[in-house]
Amino acid sequence: MSGQVHTIDGMATVAEAMATMRRLQISSLVVDRRHDDDELGLITVSDLAREVVAHDRAPARVNVYEVMSKPALTIRSSMLVRYAVRLLVQFGVSRALVVDDAGAPCGLVTLRDLVLGLTPE
Repeated sequence: MSGQVHTIDGMATVAEAMATMRRLQISSLVVDRRHDDDELGLITVSDLAREVVAHDRAPARVNVYEVMSKPALTIRSSMLVRYAVRLLVQFGVSRALVVDDAGAPCGLVTLRDLVLGLTPE
């Protein structure tokens, strides 16, 4: 699990998201809530490739909220690994936002992290 959560505003441009991902050497960003009753979103390199690059859209003219996944799939930090794997597989996603018992984001986990974490060293 990546314990550091990097966020971006949904009104930011895709070009800004791409620059942030490149600078931080990461492949996803958590999209901030717009208000207290809102949910967190997630934008990934795959979203950028599928929704922007593959359609020849200009990254500087597309906002993050237009291509993000929302609500982000979340798993509790206390969830057993086997259930987390099932959840990601069921929804066909490769990563999920990890939240604490209060619902605050505390990290990101990938299917790779979960599955390879099951193997003994």
